[in-house]
Amino acid sequence: MAHTQSSPVALVTGSTSGIGAAIARRLSQDGYAVIVHSRSSVDAGQALARELDLACYLQADLGIETDRVRLVQESVAKWGRLDVLVNNAGISRVVPHADLTAATTDLWHEIHEVNVVAPFRLAAAAESSLRAASGRGRPACIVNISSHAGVRPKGASIPYAASKAALNHVTRLLALALAPDIRVNAVAPGLVDTPLTATWTEAQSLWQDRAPMHRAANPGDIAQLVAMLVASDYLTGEILVADGGLNLT
Repeated sequence: MAHTQSSPVALVTGSTSGIGAAIARRLSQDGYAVIVHSRSSVDAGQALARELDLACYLQADLGIETDRVRLVQESVAKWGRLDVLVNNAGISRVVPHADLTAATTDLWHEIHEVNVVAPFRLAAAAESSLRAASGRGRPACIVNISSHAGVRPKGASIPYAASKAALNHVTRLLALALAPDIRVNAVAPGLVDTPLTATWTEAQSLWQDRAPMHRAANPGDIAQLVAMLVASDYLTGEILVADGGLNLT
């Protein structure tokens, strides 16, 4: 694609499938040039970038600091600006909460590095470009994809849930630290229908029976909330729980 500075630019991490791909498609529809990213699914990333109006694909392992820095540098270099950072990439491991020995030190470190440290370090690397974007008339924006497991004592594992709780607090702290130039919010989904969760029959039936909306979210539901947060020039420090009202029951 030709170099342009007229379209605002969004980097969406972990955006080759599921929620991330839905966010990339939605922001593209809303007029953003999009940087699609993944750790390993290069073919899917390149295919999605070709599908969108103005997009490119970049590969990086967010567990590695040099890759995080390079991802932001290459994102900014592509179109000379960065207006939105969506920290969607995350990892999860299923460990029964009562099996404390299975939640090993290595597991804690791996999950924390990708789910907490990486979003923070990407924000740090992108800060100067995001502040520059705010000089064009509206605040820049970071949206972190968290989980209802960071709000309630739920989730695939205790290390995962703790990482999302930490990400929620980082969201609020960054909202204070970066205002008013950069707004920082999070979306905390409950169950989302993706290939990953298709076999989670217990969770599926829980949402159908107990949630007021009687269904899990679909990726488009989450993408819509991200787009809403991006479109706002005022909201900051918010954690939007998107669980179809299950938390009310």
